Amino acid sequence: MRPSSGSPTSSLFPLRAARLLAVFALIMAVSACSMFGHKGNTIDTMPLEPLYNRAHSFLEAGNYSGASRAFQRLIARFPSGPYNEQAQLELAYAQYKDNQPDEASSTINRFIKTYPAHKHVDYAYYLRGLINFGRTTGFVERLTKSSGGQSRRDQGYNLQAFDDFSELSRRFPDSAYTADARQRMIHLRNLLAQYEINVAEFYLRNKAYVAAADRSQYVVEHYQQAPQTGDALAILTRSYLSLDRKDLATQTREVLAMNYPQHPYLTDPKWPHPPSLVRKLIPFSGHH
Repeated sequence: MRPSSGSPTSSLFPLRAARLLAVFALIMAVSACSMFGHKGNTIDTMPLEPLYNRAHSFLEAGNYSGASRAFQRLIARFPSGPYNEQAQLELAYAQYKDNQPDEASSTINRFIKTYPAHKHVDYAYYLRGLINFGRTTGFVERLTKSSGGQSRRDQGYNLQAFDDFSELSRRFPDSAYTADARQRMIHLRNLLAQYEINVAEFYLRNKAYVAAADRSQYVVEHYQQAPQTGDALAILTRSYLSLDRKDLATQTREVLAMNYPQHPYLTDPKWPHPPSLVRKLIPFSGHH
């Protein structure tokens, strides 16, 4: 017997269709709410000040990649004004903390070039120094391996950081960042001097006396306040003796004795003994 048109079975399909339609409508409503009702909360449509606040909150929370994205969007959407300028500074810092030194360096150099008279340009110079200072990770480890295969190019970022901090100190002697910059310059100076001594010792052990003398003389001329100057004078004395320049050797030894009377070379003419043990360098303990 065929069911009548008014039976429950005949109304089952329309009922299911109605329920599915209602669920579909609900999903579409939620999607529309997400797409349109909350779209103002995205970095693509957010007003300037809330967008800056969001980026800055990411930065303070240590979400450096999120901060970078938000600051970049702010800079793109609002290409001028104080928020844009501040965003560039904070973007460079976020990139630096996110271990993106190339991007950070590009951002901060662009800021310095565009706003040379900005009220926070001293911080920009300081941050540029920090970025290059941070690139030297592993330099001390390379330094402790006495290898003549290394070249002065290995010191590139140390030299650049030193120059950055030096420029800050020269341009802004009263800046809040200058004292820390000067401490970092001392640390870098000692690193650079020790590198030269390390290479000079390598040349000395391999009887390349002219090269050893050149490296030692470089330390004496450029890093006079570094503790490695005594080592440089000692290596220079040995190099002169090996080159049969006895007068120069005598003069250099006298300078060594006058300024570094406790230096081991004065009691041990074979110092340094191979293999040379490079002086352990104390890591810099300043704040980044």
